[in-house]
Amino acid sequence: MNILHSSLIMKYMFTIMGCFLLVGLAAQDPSEVAQPNIIPNPSFERFSSPPIGWFYKGEHYTDVMKYWSSATNASPDVFGPRVRVPAHWEAKGFGKQSPRTGLAMSGITAFGCEEGKPHCREYIQIQLSEPLVTGQDYLAEMWVSHLSNSLRINNLGFYFSDVKIDEITDGVLHFEPQAKSNNILESKGQDWSLVSERFVADSEAEYLVIGNFFPDSLTQVRPGTKGSLPYAYYYIDDVLVKKIPPILPIPVREDDLSNIKLEEGKSIALRDIYFEHDESELMPRSYVELKKLLKIMQDHPGLAIEICGHTDNTGGFDYNRNLSEKRAKSVSDFLNSNGVPENRTGFKGCGSAQPIATNSTPQGRQLNRRVEFVVLHNE
Repeated sequence: MNILHSSLIMKYMFTIMGCFLLVGLAAQDPSEVAQPNIIPNPSFERFSSPPIGWFYKGEHYTDVMKYWSSATNASPDVFGPRVRVPAHWEAKGFGKQSPRTGLAMSGITAFGCEEGKPHCREYIQIQLSEPLVTGQDYLAEMWVSHLSNSLRINNLGFYFSDVKIDEITDGVLHFEPQAKSNNILESKGQDWSLVSERFVADSEAEYLVIGNFFPDSLTQVRPGTKGSLPYAYYYIDDVLVKKIPPILPIPVREDDLSNIKLEEGKSIALRDIYFEHDESELMPRSYVELKKLLKIMQDHPGLAIEICGHTDNTGGFDYNRNLSEKRAKSVSDFLNSNGVPENRTGFKGCGSAQPIATNSTPQGRQLNRRVEFVVLHNE
């Protein structure tokens, strides 16, 4: 057999093998595909601003940690290379733990109200990158490690909420978690323990809150060494929430973007578009709606739109107009970066000039902070 003949045979064999591989992938059950983690910034590695100090208010954690927030006035903590723990807290052991992965992690107090500790409950919260599907089976996980000189407890859990939690308290949030640890959580030295629980979604929840939702009297506790601190403190890292097959279809509402008629001159609101506070960066949850708009643009190559950003009346006229224009441009940039030509996606900032609700209430201002698009033509 000459070299040319052998090369042709090998090429033919690789072609056949490639075809079988493609057929196998095409025939693969969607339920068997690895499901994505719907927690943005699951390992606390991304920051909105540099963590250069210690936190004494919930808003400090919210300002620093990307996408995460404190659900109450209490102050969860961030640990990372640029965080300096005050000496009197360092003497209690804070900051000696290493992250499970990466360079950063969060920490919360989860027990100690009856001993009078300020901020005896701390909760961290995040908006999911997509809402839960009612009836879908999910896996919720996080890795935890207790502060070596603190108490050990059970009940650390996951509460999935339809709305963002913002309570004026530093005590217990009385919610029923969908999943929690029934066993006391402790680990040796700087080891980490896995909290892993399954649950079935009972609503289209948008937010996850992590913490202990039970009073001290209903929480099991195990003391540490002699002279241990009278409260429980846990480091948290690598949070995960994902679907467990079989995967249920996502319900499509009548007013879903995919069902709206694209009539020339019609103004269409984009639902669930979120931005960082006073910024034009899109939040992860926004991409559910943006992917629907992208598909519409791909399915209608003759469609051209103008994207319009709107704000409430908080702030000056010029500031609001500039901010709303930047936000409209962010939507346009998403479409352009995914193959939609720029001449099909105009954008402008309308500021607060076109309110659809009163600006005298928080609910009304929320409605006025929106993104719409106008159908210019649909050939």
